[in-house]
Order: sequence, then C-alpha cells, then structure tokens
Amino acid sequence: MDESLYGMIFKRKSFHIFKETLKISDSELEQIRKKYKILEPLVKGIKTEMEIVPGARTSCRRGEEYCILLYSEKKDNYLQNIGFIGGQLDLFLASLNIGALWFGIRKPEEIKHRSLDFVIMIAIAKMPEDKFRKDMYKSKRKPPAEIWNGNYYKKIGDTARFSPSACNTQPWQAESDKNSIKVYRYKKPGKRGIMPADRVAYYNRIDIGIFLLFLELCLKHNNIGYERKIFDTDKDDSAEKTETAEYILEN
Repeated sequence: MDESLYGMIFKRKSFHIFKETLKISDSELEQIRKKYKILEPLVKGIKTEMEIVPGARTSCRRGEEYCILLYSEKKDNYLQNIGFIGGQLDLFLASLNIGALWFGIRKPEEIKHRSLDFVIMIAIAKMPEDKFRKDMYKSKRKPPAEIWNGNYYKKIGDTARFSPSACNTQPWQAESDKNSIKVYRYKKPGKRGIMPADRVAYYNRIDIGIFLLFLELCLKHNNIGYERKIFDTDKDDSAEKTETAEYILEN
C-alpha cells in the first residue's frame, strides 16, 4: 500500500463539472498506467483491467478529457475490490492535480475488455491546483456519530468518513471496541439520490470498497496493525445493514 496516498485524502474532491481545465500530458497518462499495475487489491485472485479512453468515447459529457474504465471478473466481492483499487487511483490522480469524478450511470462503448466486464468509469481532467479541496471538513458528510459507534478510534473514523460515494449516500457504519472495527454496508430506506433502485446495492458495494481503503490508510498512518476479514459476497441485498469487513487490531 502506498501510504503517501493518505495526504491526498485531504486534497481530493469530486469534480461534478470540469471547468478551466488544463491538458493531461502523455507522461502523466503513462504514470497512471504504471501506477495501476502496482495498486493493492482488496481481494487477491480477481482479474481487473484499466483502460484510458477519450471522454468522447463515453456518454459522460462533464467536461472531462479522458475517462478511466475499470473492468473486472465477476467473483465474490469484486465490486468492493474495484472500489478499493479505484480509490487508490483516485488519490494518486489528486497527487498529479488531475481531478476525478466517479461516473456510474452510463456505460462506455466497450462493455467488455479481454473477457472482463465493465464495472464503473472515472472521468478525469487536469485542473489548476487551487481547484482542489482546501478544507476537507467543509465538505458535506454525515456527522461522525451517525456512522461511528463505539468510543475507540473516533479520529480515524472522522477522517475515513470523507470517502466519496455514489450520490453522496455514504452507505457505511462502523462499530469499534479496543480490539476491532466492524464495517457495515448500510442502506437507509428511501435514500438513494438519482440511482435506480435496482442499482443501489451495486454502487454502494463499490463505495464500501473505497471506504475500506480510506480506513486502512488511516490505520496505517496511525501505525495500527490489523488483520482484515471480508464478509459481503455480493449476494444479499435485502438487509438494511450488512457486515462487510472486520479489522482485528494490534494494540
């Protein structure tokens, strides 16, 4: 895990519309491709691929220059895995002053790549540095007490909660004690933004993968060792609250 990505949590933002853009250089595109090859997966043994295509080859139309297309095998927890990998890429892009927007509603021209299925795209454009976030705590997020239960590791939860999510649904809750953190995928009845009802669980599982990445970067930054267990296997969509991961902590 590239622990330098932790600092980018405080800088990154979701660019819903790209304005005053600069040009992404060929060398920066190559840096992105090289970085993707060494990103850490959440679940080993799931094949994934990344393609960078001009924005015109997708239906995004948010002022982006390119779109990053993420593809995967459909195996247990593949959606969380893509979120975990894509979250690292999102933070790395911020280090290059490349803005990002996770865009899940539409699809690219190629929904298959080397037999892998399209999962989600990230629209990107080079942005002036002053367009990135200056004070993360001014962005709209649920209050810590709404997502973090327990009296331990609250500062870690206070940072991890700034993970991006589809329609800003923030579909996570955590329970902490001295020795562990349990993470749940939480589906609040009736709250789904513009997402089609049958796609809420799909995008929220990707969101959980990003949240787990932010959580792990915070744990590593605070020198807290852990053993991770993953439970959500992409099958149960009926429960309001589903346990997705448990971190056994080294104290």
